[in-house]
Amino acid sequence: MLYLGYVVLAALVVILSVKLSGYVDALDKKTNLSGAFIGGVLLAAVTSLPELFTSITSVLLLDSHELVQGNVFGSNTFNLTIAGAAVLFAAGAFKEAKLSKSHITTCLCCLAMYAVCLAGLYTEDYQILSISWASILIVIIYMINLKLVKGDDSAENDGEDDLDLTVKQVVVRFVISAVLLVVVSIFLTNVTDRIAEELELGKTVAGAIFLGVATSLPELTSSVNLIRLKNFNASYGNVIGSNLFNFTILSFGDILYRSGTIYEPGKSALLMIIFGIVSTVLTAMTLFTKKNVVLTRIVGFLIVMSYVASIAMSM
Repeated sequence: MLYLGYVVLAALVVILSVKLSGYVDALDKKTNLSGAFIGGVLLAAVTSLPELFTSITSVLLLDSHELVQGNVFGSNTFNLTIAGAAVLFAAGAFKEAKLSKSHITTCLCCLAMYAVCLAGLYTEDYQILSISWASILIVIIYMINLKLVKGDDSAENDGEDDLDLTVKQVVVRFVISAVLLVVVSIFLTNVTDRIAEELELGKTVAGAIFLGVATSLPELTSSVNLIRLKNFNASYGNVIGSNLFNFTILSFGDILYRSGTIYEPGKSALLMIIFGIVSTVLTAMTLFTKKNVVLTRIVGFLIVMSYVASIAMSM
């Protein structure tokens, strides 16, 4: 029943995510907001709600910083695997896609945040009002990226949407789906913790495998659906924008975690950060290799292998 519950909750996450991605695509085509902003900020924040609320549940109810680390770092690497698989299997369509220039900026901000987290693991004693300096810097970097992405209209989506709804109706349904996604995520955290105990896995690894994958299902299903709708720009923005938002979850977790700092060092966290950096660099490369289908597929394959290696070496 435990594993069945996990599957059912994961399925609900998928269904809600497909709905959300459809509403985001409609907003992209019905409004003047840029695709980079909608995918990289709006959809990214919503599809990262499972990571946010599962992490809050982990520190408040389970007192586990390891689950938060595994959830965030595991989700980030898995999210980039989505982008890698997309360009691997749809390199032809990706070649013709219009992508916003700000995606490069977001990738660079992600790399900066990985560097901050890496330093934070080994300077956990440096805190301001019981909050790690790393958490503060992460929020600052996120706000800078938000400002840079908001005005990027370098890849507008001129297509027609398939939803016969007004903008107000789309927004209302979007909010309802987001709230339901939050509720499902809280239940998912508790189920994952029980699975980790039953399988006797380390909580960081369990967080990366079960929470990291399950809470990344919104990014996976949303991105696949957006690609089906030929909206690569919002899809890419969703993946890398979600990663950027996920880092801020560490900051929230750090504020709420009272048993120490969220950045306590560990082998699994260190390995996932290293592979996260590798995957981010490779993902940024696809933005430069997109005109070369063969090279793009090679880079996409390397991104997928980076995730596999990160899980294998962390166990």
